[in-house]
Amino acid sequence: MIARLTRIAKQLAPALLALALLQAAPAAAEPVTVTDLAGRTITLPGSAKRIVLAQGRQLNALGLIHADPASLLAGWGADQKRQNPDAYARYAAKFPAIAAIPTVGYGATPESFSFERTVSLAPDLVILSLSLAGTRHGPSDLVERFEAAGIPVAVLDFYLQPLRDTVPSLRMLGKLIGRETQAEAYVRFYEERRELIASRVRGADRPSVFMHAHAGGFDCCQSPGKGTFDDFIALAGGRNIAIDMIPGATGQISLEQLLASDPAVYVATGGLHLAKSGGLVLGLGISQEEAARSFAKQVARPGISALAAVRNGRAHGLWHLFNDTPLHIVAIEALAKWIHPERFGDLDPQATLNEISARFSAIPLEGALWVDGAAKPKP
Repeated sequence: MIARLTRIAKQLAPALLALALLQAAPAAAEPVTVTDLAGRTITLPGSAKRIVLAQGRQLNALGLIHADPASLLAGWGADQKRQNPDAYARYAAKFPAIAAIPTVGYGATPESFSFERTVSLAPDLVILSLSLAGTRHGPSDLVERFEAAGIPVAVLDFYLQPLRDTVPSLRMLGKLIGRETQAEAYVRFYEERRELIASRVRGADRPSVFMHAHAGGFDCCQSPGKGTFDDFIALAGGRNIAIDMIPGATGQISLEQLLASDPAVYVATGGLHLAKSGGLVLGLGISQEEAARSFAKQVARPGISALAAVRNGRAHGLWHLFNDTPLHIVAIEALAKWIHPERFGDLDPQATLNEISARFSAIPLEGALWVDGAAKPKP
């Protein structure tokens, strides 16, 4: 009997060993297929692990759905460090390896991007914005060149048409990096906040709003036209006065035009990039006192100080870099409170920002990202 059992065990041993090895082996990666904003179908053999972010600022979106977004980067655009130094500093403090990630360009135009450098990094995915894909600054052949080189490329965007493109871009990004659950959680949060605002402004009058972009850093007055911040103003229940004066996404109107329009609400935008020029300083790590002082300087400038919005306490400041991140839902909440204070007395944009910081963001989101006319600088 014992001999028979021994023979059976010997016969079964190879099969049992094969079964054990099969169970121990990692599951084969499932192909990933998405449709990007250009209507193209992209299929990867598995989740992307070596990404080139052609525009570095899209790290701010990646960091909402991945706890260590820097670990995915084979290369990125230098614009994050140059244009968004406050966020870059926080990423660098938490993820020191970010300083060694190769750069592949420095701006949002095809001419500022290095195709050859990107190919040399052997990424498994390149992510282009709509601007780099050629829909804003003229024709671009970057998509075709990457396809010819056998490198998958996806087009997503959070800037040009944010209310149209943010949700599909987040879902696409989540699927490409194997973070669908995390992306969907942020999408649900985002859409709930967005619908709350939309529901409360239905049927409301639309006060006139002027958004003074990069306030204090340039001659008066740069402003958003179609898309970008105009989308935020519209959702918040306002009417952007520059929409009929500026044909593109951004442009400039004269101080005389601004004074003649005399908007009901004035919103200046600023950031750390304006500190040296004496402009409006807002951003991660900026104190409320510093923000209030720089804001007071802006609204005291000749011409600006004559606006009824300033005299009536309806002048405000907003972080300019809300314009290229899904964090913009916080900016829309702030705008809604300023444009329709009678409808949004209970809305708390700071609580929304705190929740995003705690639940989603790879870095802490602390600092003065907005200031309103009631803010007074400390002596």
